[in-house]
Amino acid sequence: MGPRRAAEIFRASCPDAPAYSVTLFGSLAATGKGHLTDTALREAFGHTRIDIRWKPDEHLPLHPNGMLFESFTANGELVSSGIFYSVGGGALLCESDPEQAKSVYELSAMNDIVAWSEDSGRPIWEYVLDCEGPEILTYLGEVWAVMRVAIDRGLRNQSVLPGSLKLQRKAASYFAKARLWSAELKRSGMLSAYALAVSEENAAGGTVVTAPTCGSSGVLPAVLRYMLESQNLSDQEIIRALATAGLIGNLVKTNGSISGAEVGCQGEVGTACAMAAGACAQLLGGTAPQIEYAAEIGMEHHLGLTCDPVAGLVQIPCIERNAFAATRAVDCAGYALLSDGRHRISFDDVVQTMKQTGMDLQQNYRETSGGGLAAVYKSQKESGFGI
Repeated sequence: MGPRRAAEIFRASCPDAPAYSVTLFGSLAATGKGHLTDTALREAFGHTRIDIRWKPDEHLPLHPNGMLFESFTANGELVSSGIFYSVGGGALLCESDPEQAKSVYELSAMNDIVAWSEDSGRPIWEYVLDCEGPEILTYLGEVWAVMRVAIDRGLRNQSVLPGSLKLQRKAASYFAKARLWSAELKRSGMLSAYALAVSEENAAGGTVVTAPTCGSSGVLPAVLRYMLESQNLSDQEIIRALATAGLIGNLVKTNGSISGAEVGCQGEVGTACAMAAGACAQLLGGTAPQIEYAAEIGMEHHLGLTCDPVAGLVQIPCIERNAFAATRAVDCAGYALLSDGRHRISFDDVVQTMKQTGMDLQQNYRETSGGGLAAVYKSQKESGFGI
């Protein structure tokens, strides 16, 4: 999403150029083909000639996901250029304006938002309305609709996922089995089926909601769909929970990172789990401190999670991680609601810890497909063993 948006912005600045080039750097180049980055770029430039260059061993200064766009005359002379960074969830950072856009939320710490809720006697989701206006609920209604359609579409589709791994989709079969299970097992089965449905749609290039990223897009929809059905909730309640989840994701993006290329999968699936856990706690009647605690647990127990996509595809281990994070999110909410919400490590603390942990990870474990499971699979494939 980020590279496509960057391409559209750059092309709009020089729409009549007969030729363009895009150079992808670092993590974006290492996993770009598996993430369909080249497909997105070609679609953005349409029928105009575009040359895509891959430089996985070179890095631009501001972020591992760097892109250099250039436009040329018919004679090959450089006309203009621009550098963009894809920083997660479709968001961009432009080198000409390295300061991120200011958050619409005046309070940038969860502790302050919880204090606001307790002082005012109002729920956390109403803070989102105060900052963004009531129209945000209409937008979140559209988000919820897309999430539901993605689940339904993913449950129907049983084709093989694109890419060299030739993975068979599992959501439909998991759903069929889980519906027949006893209540004790049904919860994990249904959560897994819903999360797989969305994650498999993402892997196939389908329409999903970045929550907070494409690679972690299955967690929040799965939890919300399960809660809607199991607790007989209304869409209004789900949309309000989405507001809280979005606020949690925004806090991580502002104070930490949601980019797997920058901090590993803890920033993607860990954030998704925190968002879903907080939303779930709210739907179960949790107080502001309990919602904060649920989100903290969801992030804390993903600390150190590496990003090592096999073959550069958002499939192994990404898809299964969404399923397990969805189940964990509901567990986190339940655990937090057993307490009074008081605990030693705050959500703000764990976000800072996550960011520092990500910075300490070796580059091979930050969405390069150069280490971990990706390296093991590559070695086995090259040797012909186990494949």
